[in-house]
Amino acid sequence: MLADKMKLTAKDILEKEFKPAMRGYKPEEVDQFLDLIIKDYETLHQEIEELQQENLRMKKQVEDSSKRQPAPSTAGTTNFDILKRLSNLEKHVFGSKLYD
Repeated sequence: MLADKMKLTAKDILEKEFKPAMRGYKPEEVDQFLDLIIKDYETLHQEIEELQQENLRMKKQVEDSSKRQPAPSTAGTTNFDILKRLSNLEKHVFGSKLYD
């Protein structure tokens, strides 16, 4: 899974400590940026989980639908029978107007 391949977690980013140095970055700015990264990681992780669940659900749905038997066919019905039914339907719907 993708979560297993990721090297950092939101917790790792949150707990990372940087040593102050001369002429270093402002710690407040670094913390604010890391907070944004943490939120993105959490959102990414949540999206991955949702997509994995949806993927499993859809695989199960495909598996279930493939196990179902196909709908019974209209065995014994010929083209002549279909044309006869169509003709009767046209006569019923259009009546005598059909032949005028």
